[in-house]
Amino acid sequence: MDLQTLTYLVVGFTFAVYIGIAIWSRAGSTKDFYVAGGGVHPVANGMATAADWMSAASFISMAGLIAYMGYGGSVFLMGWTGGFVLLAMFLAPYLRKYGKFTVPEFIGDRFYSRTARIVAVVCLIIISVTYVIGQMKGVGVAFSRFLQVSYEVGLLVGMAIVFVYAVVGGMKGITYTQIAQYCVLILAYTVPAIFISLHLTGMPIPQLGLGATISGTDVFLLDRLDQVITELGFSDYTNNVRGSTLNMFVYTLSLMIGTAGLPHVIIRFFTVPKVKDARTSAGWALVFIAILYTTAPAVAAMARLNIHNTISPPNAEQNLVYEERPQWFKNWENTGLLEFEDKNGDGMIQYTADAATNEMVKIDRDIMVLANPEIAKLPNWVIALVAAGGLAAALSTAAGLLLAISSSISHDLLKGVIMPDISEKAELRASRISMAGAIALAGYLGFNPPDFAAGTVALAFGLAASSIFPALMMGIFSTRINKEGAIAGMVAGIAVTLLYVFQHMGIMFVASTAFLGDMKPNWFLGIEPNAFGAVGAVVNFAVAFAVSSVTKATPDHVKELVEHIRVPTGVAEAQDH
Repeated sequence: MDLQTLTYLVVGFTFAVYIGIAIWSRAGSTKDFYVAGGGVHPVANGMATAADWMSAASFISMAGLIAYMGYGGSVFLMGWTGGFVLLAMFLAPYLRKYGKFTVPEFIGDRFYSRTARIVAVVCLIIISVTYVIGQMKGVGVAFSRFLQVSYEVGLLVGMAIVFVYAVVGGMKGITYTQIAQYCVLILAYTVPAIFISLHLTGMPIPQLGLGATISGTDVFLLDRLDQVITELGFSDYTNNVRGSTLNMFVYTLSLMIGTAGLPHVIIRFFTVPKVKDARTSAGWALVFIAILYTTAPAVAAMARLNIHNTISPPNAEQNLVYEERPQWFKNWENTGLLEFEDKNGDGMIQYTADAATNEMVKIDRDIMVLANPEIAKLPNWVIALVAAGGLAAALSTAAGLLLAISSSISHDLLKGVIMPDISEKAELRASRISMAGAIALAGYLGFNPPDFAAGTVALAFGLAASSIFPALMMGIFSTRINKEGAIAGMVAGIAVTLLYVFQHMGIMFVASTAFLGDMKPNWFLGIEPNAFGAVGAVVNFAVAFAVSSVTKATPDHVKELVEHIRVPTGVAEAQDH
């Protein structure tokens, strides 16, 4: 069966499963819509959380970034996984014990202020919209390549799929759909990695293949990769540090605390039955995520080696003749994500680090994972599976983000502030309408993407780190922080981060230069814009404590609330006896 037909069948089957699950698990109440009824098993919730978390940036972009950044790309692995440890230890169980539907609802109650709740909603929407653009763009890119349709048509189909299972099913439909999507995306990521690792090193486990020798030689894979790319003038793969040590540290910290502050991830821990289950599901989520994240470095290194071996093979008598380029090269040229320019007119492909002589004028990092099976000449069913996995990753996270936006508008703004007496039926209807509106907005931004790349995802983490995470931490662990301090802290943290980003990256949040380019000498302490969320978090904490110290103290009943949510379930009852 040809690749095109097989891809249609595999992707079509997975979409039918997603829609079927959404219809089967249709939300019948606001509790179903917001938190899936609160009865999701912790292992299932861990799998759904992993799918919600592993977006198009994780599936499509991360390995591509590591492939061209080398060791410097470890900031993503350490930050994005380390954040789940913070989430499991310091946030998930306490927020679940509090028992509300949304993050802004907790912030509004803890800081006894509608204004605090509204500020949290605004921060949440800024974070989620920033993040969701990359997901919708990822849907369009994946469709345009594998289904041979235009980017616009691919995006419309993706929007329709999300609309059906998110609007109809709510959190209940999204949860069970994400479990299916996790199975698809993890198979799509690991199966090609196993094939390629076997081919290059003879080792079936990619994580071990990364440190193994090339088949038939005593040369290690990473040593060969270093040799190949340095001969072409590129930086040493295994020693390529991302800017200064301080920048590496701050970037990792920003991604870590940003992970723990992402509203669409936090809301997942309201769906489990008990407080203990929140921590358990966070642990399972980390296990499920680790399968992909430990595979990503191997995929990155092997993809980089494969693409160089194909385009600029070492020790070859001559470079690859353009007219003899392989089919995968032609396929990606059709998308505009791969471009060749014959600068010297010899009809051969010169691929070097020297901009003056390099004729591969565009190799989009996002194609590395999707193109890798084609480059390695894997079977068509594997390539079709990767297409389905990429779409599953983008759709799962997009659905979670859109639900976070929808619930903040319908539950936090409409019911919490504007119409507190609204009926449950009317609130559910408003939830679905706001979800449809959020999908329309995401689609519009997807049709008119402001050059957002994977750096924008890092920016979303920075915004969460500078606004939501400090407010939650102080709300749980400090009785000193009052409503004035929390509001001032959130506003100051996100404002400083946005101002720094605007100043150094421009109004378009251009990621292509700041995210992958050289460190700018005028950056504050050498910290790049996408890493500045950690600095914004420090500003948030400092302002909140400073303002709280000169304003009216937190009321006693709120202090009791803070003390109560920190006491493990069952301890108070045991003390009474």
